[in-house]
Amino acid sequence: MVVTQENVAVNGSRKLSSQEIADTLRERIHSGVLRRGERLPTQAELAEEFGVERGTVRQALRVLQEAGLLSNVSKGSPPRVAEAPQAPRGEEPQPTMVGLAPRLAEAFSAPHVRIDAACLTAETLMLALGEPVRLIHEKTIRPESVDVRILLPSRKINLAFPVPVEARGEDDEEDPVHKRWLDQRNAQIRVLRHNLLALRTSHKLDVRVTFRALPFTPPVKLYLLNGREALIAYYMLMQREEQMEDGPLQMYDAFGTQSLLFSFEKETGPRDAAFVEQSQQWFDALWETITTDLTLT
Repeated sequence: MVVTQENVAVNGSRKLSSQEIADTLRERIHSGVLRRGERLPTQAELAEEFGVERGTVRQALRVLQEAGLLSNVSKGSPPRVAEAPQAPRGEEPQPTMVGLAPRLAEAFSAPHVRIDAACLTAETLMLALGEPVRLIHEKTIRPESVDVRILLPSRKINLAFPVPVEARGEDDEEDPVHKRWLDQRNAQIRVLRHNLLALRTSHKLDVRVTFRALPFTPPVKLYLLNGREALIAYYMLMQREEQMEDGPLQMYDAFGTQSLLFSFEKETGPRDAAFVEQSQQWFDALWETITTDLTLT
């Protein structure tokens, strides 16, 4: 067995769980250390490497088989990395609040985490990041570095939504719907940034969290995970009533947490790979050109 830094990092006095072993092997597949069609080491060799029983290894391999990443998982011969990894069985688009947290948890199992997001508010991301943060505190996962970049609408623009149903006149005071959105955006930014940067002190992780302001209202929310997966959801507009300080107000708004989340992964095939690459290029171009520093005032 070849001893590498990775081997030293995963072996220790504490026995690894089958999920932790599956996460390590998944990262090797995603990073290309294990290539499509290549045989894995035998279960005995994997058990020796990770310092666990063969039964724990078998459970980890079954997890990866269910995820479409391995084939030929049996007791008789080493499995192979699937030629064209398939989406997990029965996987369908889910509401963003349901689907995003496990995707982020998987992304945070990589040594170097990069999360890019473009959205109307940071609410869903703020809530979903609670899952990987919890796993880090439980010492289930431990990335070496975390880099999060978030694009949100500028406070200075006239949002396409949320907006009052009845247009306000030029002499009216500040739009209460816009003020409500801005207060929520700023509060969510503060919480998200605090929760991530706290990992610097509690777990000595290299964490960076940066925000930039968009000069337009994004019609979709986009999440890019480690440059390997793109998750996209459409904002569905609806009319609803909000209780404001001076009474009820009818507005057009979107509930992003309920928008269906569609996943595209590089490993799935050329079509998905092109979507991930173009989405990353789109995000990077916005970040480097027409966006500005985001202020909370």
